Amino acid sequence: MSIVDAAIFGTHLVFAGLWSGSVLFTVYAVLPVAMDGDARVRALEPVVGKLKIVSRTSALILLLTGGHMAATRYTAASLTGSGRGHLVLTMVALWFLLAGLVEVGASKLSDGFEQKKVGEPAREARPFLLGAAVVAVLLLLDAGAILGLYY
Repeated sequence: MSIVDAAIFGTHLVFAGLWSGSVLFTVYAVLPVAMDGDARVRALEPVVGKLKIVSRTSALILLLTGGHMAATRYTAASLTGSGRGHLVLTMVALWFLLAGLVEVGASKLSDGFEQKKVGEPAREARPFLLGAAVVAVLLLLDAGAILGLYY
């Protein structure tokens, strides 16, 4: 593996972990506090803003690094005709799903914050963010399966 490939692979892993971890942390630690009404809008706005930044940045970085890895390691036939290729395509689909779920969930929270509400918007965002957490775990499992088939 070249140094460029190693850097791209490492960057991909770092941003995948950052994105997944931020979603899981938000669902585990931030969302319950918001739903209970124990946090103020002023405290939660930057947290949700950073979740959006991490999500959007990670989505872009993963698109670029994953695109490079796919272009250098796969052909159209190997993507559609092998188990490993199917896992890569599943990862792409899950990636889009994660981006959408985080965006909708975070937007529901932000919309509520504009009205100076916390509990109700958190309850409205909960299904989307829980779905995002499940998808984040599935993405990590998918990545593990891809690596397992590689070695």
